[in-house]
Amino acid sequence: MRRSPRETAESARRISRRGLILGGAQLGFVGLLAGRMNYMQVEQADTFRLLAEENRINIRLIPPARGRIVDRNGRIIAENEPTYRITMVREDAGDVQKVIGRLSMLVELDEDDLNRALAEMQRTAPFFPVTVADRVSWEDISRVAVNAPALPGVTPEVGLSRIYPMNDLFAHVAGYVGPVSERDLSRYEDPPPLLRIPRFQVGKVGVEAKAEEMLRGQAGAKRVEVNAVGRVMRELDRREGEAGGDVQLTVDAELQDFVKARLGEESASVVVMDLEKGDLLAIASAPSYDPNEFVRGISVPDYASLRDNDRRPLASKTVQDAYPPGSTFKMVTALAAMDAGLVAPDETVYCPGHMEVGGRKFHCWKRAGHGHMNLEQSLRESCDVYYYDLALKVGIENIAKMSRRLGLGTDYDIPMSAVSSGLIPDKAWKKRERGSDWVIGDTVNASIGQGFVLTSPLHLAVMTARLATGRSITPRLIKSVDGIETPWRGGSDMGLNDSHLKQIARAMYAVSNSRRGTAYGSRIIADTMRMAGKTGTSQVRNITAAERARGVTRNDDLPWERRDHALFVNFAPFDNPTIAVAVVVEHGGGGSTAAAPIARDVTLQALYGGLPPLDAYPNKDRSRIRALHDRLAREKRAREAEGNDRA
Repeated sequence: MRRSPRETAESARRISRRGLILGGAQLGFVGLLAGRMNYMQVEQADTFRLLAEENRINIRLIPPARGRIVDRNGRIIAENEPTYRITMVREDAGDVQKVIGRLSMLVELDEDDLNRALAEMQRTAPFFPVTVADRVSWEDISRVAVNAPALPGVTPEVGLSRIYPMNDLFAHVAGYVGPVSERDLSRYEDPPPLLRIPRFQVGKVGVEAKAEEMLRGQAGAKRVEVNAVGRVMRELDRREGEAGGDVQLTVDAELQDFVKARLGEESASVVVMDLEKGDLLAIASAPSYDPNEFVRGISVPDYASLRDNDRRPLASKTVQDAYPPGSTFKMVTALAAMDAGLVAPDETVYCPGHMEVGGRKFHCWKRAGHGHMNLEQSLRESCDVYYYDLALKVGIENIAKMSRRLGLGTDYDIPMSAVSSGLIPDKAWKKRERGSDWVIGDTVNASIGQGFVLTSPLHLAVMTARLATGRSITPRLIKSVDGIETPWRGGSDMGLNDSHLKQIARAMYAVSNSRRGTAYGSRIIADTMRMAGKTGTSQVRNITAAERARGVTRNDDLPWERRDHALFVNFAPFDNPTIAVAVVVEHGGGGSTAAAPIARDVTLQALYGGLPPLDAYPNKDRSRIRALHDRLAREKRAREAEGNDRA
């Protein structure tokens, strides 16, 4: 049927209108697409280029070299050594068991380490390198490198690990490092990325832990090209990290070595303190342990032997342990009484061997008593009853106040682990901590350093330094960081009466140099080196009335753990003091027999800056000292030979 011209024209108009609408829609879509392409390719070009680059380029951290720890003379206490390890990439190895079989013919593989590595391979991505042998020798590395074609996926690598060349000498001071643990990470709200590096080492105890931020350094970085699944294809560039700062301690390794040798098998501690800047010249605990074992991974049996040892080799006794100071505390009580104007130097107290206070007998160490004692005599012969009498006059508040002025009961900020603040009790403390009132018997006990009073060897060294100088000397352990000296506080004048301090010093001199002094047997013969000191013996058990009636059991007849602690403090030379020394021998018995000889020998070593002449000692001690000197010389030669072999 033919359309009329009118119908044809109408149809043409409708088609043209639809075409225009469709064409306009297409044109609009093309325009929108062009606009979006312009936005993405021009305006957002940098953003998308960066995203694409990040998908292709990864940034990997490079661990920095850890700073060294050295003694005051630059001798190495802790440093880094190259260590060699062998890694394997499961994907490249193919048949892992076959490759390990070949590797075991070249290198001795530890079965436990190998099982651990195989388990790690199953947990991680197939292209991730896993250590199968650590701390292997250069010869092992060479054999692996030569046989590389037969060992697909196996790579010899070199890295840095911590080493302590003096072994156990500074274990309690420097501490040791170990791999980052979850506990280490929990100390940070946002842990630094550096700590996520596999096998990265951080300080665990001692200076290594306390000076971690100084020693760690800044990480470097390398850019590597990776494929879609994260496998490294090539290294593009690298920026080496910044090594950690070198930390110089105030300690003298030669003196520390002598102290260790002198302590021998005792469970004991020694602190030697410089009286100018408060530098800790030696700070040693015995027995000790080898920190290298912890860095390498100590075995369960070896750790158990350290943990279960009743001499507690893991404890830093110089700062961590707090003991009743015994009679070394008597200078505090005497000075508190003089400062309060309650005693004159020539005023005497009669000692019959005990004193009754509040219906209870408080005994003197000398059962028959000392008779009439003045201040100097009471310190020289360590009469307890004299200080019981002073305690009734001066009171615990004055004693506590003087204790704190002399540096006791203080938490010193030195970079060692578990530093104790000790305990100087008073009425408020007992009410708060024990929920009971202070009684006069508590004051009597405190006057001779028993009861609630607790001090560390570091506290006793500070107390002695302040008695010798009249200044508020504070201990310092870090001498410098990267050659920049750390602040030191030689101490301002404490405001104590100079005459009172001289009276205490004369009495301490008599302890060591008067024939009736408790430390006369450990005196120094050299006139220019004579020391002033005080013995101390602190009880670790209660002595019953029945035991006193039949006679107190001698320390030598008791089990080791029930014997008294032996203490001694001193400063020297008497006329111009330069050092203070504190010694504590756990369960050593008497301070005069166990602690004073050690303190005298250490004092002479420190004053002479090396092995002192034999004529500085009493005749009876010279053969023993000669044998000790010979042993130290042999050990020093052996260490030097070991160091040369390592080099």
